[in-house]
Order: sequence, then C-alpha cells, then structure tokens
Amino acid sequence: MPGLLGKKIGMTSVFSADGKNVPCTVIEAGPCVVTQVKTVEKDGYAAVQLGFQDKKEKHTTKPLMGHFKRAGVTPKRHLAEFKEFENELNLGDTITVELFEGADYVDVVGTSKGKGFQGVVKRHGFGGVGQATHGQHNRARKPGSIGACSYPAKVFKGMRMGGQMGGDRVTVQNLQVLKVIADHNLLLIKGSVPGCKGSIVIIEK
Repeated sequence: MPGLLGKKIGMTSVFSADGKNVPCTVIEAGPCVVTQVKTVEKDGYAAVQLGFQDKKEKHTTKPLMGHFKRAGVTPKRHLAEFKEFENELNLGDTITVELFEGADYVDVVGTSKGKGFQGVVKRHGFGGVGQATHGQHNRARKPGSIGACSYPAKVFKGMRMGGQMGGDRVTVQNLQVLKVIADHNLLLIKGSVPGCKGSIVIIEK
C-alpha cells in the first residue's frame, strides 16, 4: 500500500458541515524522500523505501551514510518501505502529504503508549470485588484462580494475567481523512491514533 511516514502532533477538534464537533488527530505527514527503489529483478519484490526527518551525520553509522549518499539525500532518522505507488519514483524524489488528496480513508500504524506492569483489572478488564464471583473474598483486584491443578499441572499459554502493558505495534484501520493541509504538511484524521505526542506513525492509503 502506498503511504508516508509522519509524526503525531496531537489531538484537536473541527466542526463538520452539519455543525457537529468532530475529534481528530493532527499528523505531520512527510515530506518523505525516496532513499531506495527495490525491484523484482534485484531484490525479489518491488517496493520504495522512504526516509523521514533529517539526522546529523555524526549520529549516523557509516553503512547508513553510504546508503544515503548513494541515493543523493541527507541522512534520515526514520525509514520505511511502501508498495504499489501509482507513479514511478526515483532516488531523491520527495513525496508530500498531497499523496492523500482525494483519499477518504487511511490505515495508521504506531506504537501504543507504554503503561508498564499492570494487573488484570487494568490490563484485561476483570471485574474485581465490585463484580465479585466465587473465590474473591476480600482481595479487591486479584486475578483469582488460574485453573491449574494436578492436571494439567501447568498454566496454558495466553492465560490472562498481569504483565507488561502497552508499547505494542498497533494498526488502526479505516480512519476517515477530514482534511489535508498541504502548505504545512498536515493531515487531519478523525478519531485517535496509537502513540503519544511526537511519536512516529506510518500512514497507509
């Protein structure tokens, strides 16, 4: 899918044509530079690698510096591959938010906010003592029995327990594009997208 790399600016709201206040996320989409063009003959598949946000040379490894110099572009902080662009792209070409002009819906990929180690009530929505079933007694937010006895004498994989929450790669599909502001490389998308302010996201057409 053709797309762009972008940075989540934050959330705001806009008024629709019928006067409704619609919450939306503001994303700085691009400009992205073509850093590599992959072909079926050479790489086994066709794709375009895009770079986003400039990076200092002293913070770039030598192999990557050679990669960027071959493409004739300045070092980039973030790289991602996209397929099925309508136009043929060459090294050094710049793609802007105008890619989404006329697009009604997009998919957004981001890294969700990390929430550390959380218990079963926050992580999985367990009821706790307020919706007490059997076996809870006075332990307000404990998971209760996990079902293992002499058979099967183990805990099955996937058991809902406390653990690390957040920090996952999340894709939200079919988000409505409300507005494209080409002058400032901004994209207004209805609703929320994964990640905190300033996090890097992938927007796919």
